[in-house]
Amino acid sequence: MAPPCDCRSIDVVGTVYAQDISFLPFPQSSKTFAKVDSSVPYQAPPAPEPQQHPAQAKQYTKASKDGVKTLSSFIDVDKTAELPHKEIETIWRLRHIRDPQSLCAVMQTDNYRRIANTARKHPQFILPIPREGQGAEIHFLQWTFPSPTTTTVLFTHLAEFKLRGEFAQPHTTVTHHLDLADSSGLVLMEGRVTEDRGLTVDEGKWLLMCLQKFYGFEAHTDTARMNEGRRKRLMEQFSGGDETFKVEELLEEAEKIP
Repeated sequence: MAPPCDCRSIDVVGTVYAQDISFLPFPQSSKTFAKVDSSVPYQAPPAPEPQQHPAQAKQYTKASKDGVKTLSSFIDVDKTAELPHKEIETIWRLRHIRDPQSLCAVMQTDNYRRIANTARKHPQFILPIPREGQGAEIHFLQWTFPSPTTTTVLFTHLAEFKLRGEFAQPHTTVTHHLDLADSSGLVLMEGRVTEDRGLTVDEGKWLLMCLQKFYGFEAHTDTARMNEGRRKRLMEQFSGGDETFKVEELLEEAEKIP
């Protein structure tokens, strides 16, 4: 398991959605992926439920909120909204520092909206984690929009998803809180890697960085724009149930910087 989550390790996650993110390199070359299971579920996913208008927030029952914590369960939202960005970020990091399984980050609202717009188009996708000497392990992700102020990503082992379908248990859950998106221009992210589910916290961070590559990447060079186009095509193929989708191409894109 990864060591306890100190400020330095949180810094890594804190840059996950930043424009100038530095991606972690794959520890093995792309040749490592020869053993990967390229069998993926080719059914077209259901369309994501649209985010509801804020006026509809009161319609949510207690039961609908029980599965996802609200931002107010972590901090005093009204008081925090009055603080400078740096202080908000510090408070958010300190709030999660004692949990060694936690993931947290603070991102600009514009960056979040770019990611969320892609998530509505492609609510399901797969991402790889390299395994030394074993190829790559594939993980299934699904976006949900449980309330007007929360967006959640669930990560599940693809093998378990293929076996159990909707009854598969996610190993990592990440929630974006939008309460400060308009007033402060920030979105606060928190999540947790479940213990004893075959994934370390560092691997959870790797999945988040891969997610940013496909969902929130903003290209500024010709090479980056080419990479962005390939990733967009892969997501469209997967979402459309296109059998020309190749896991090998997915692995190549996940390995690229940027």
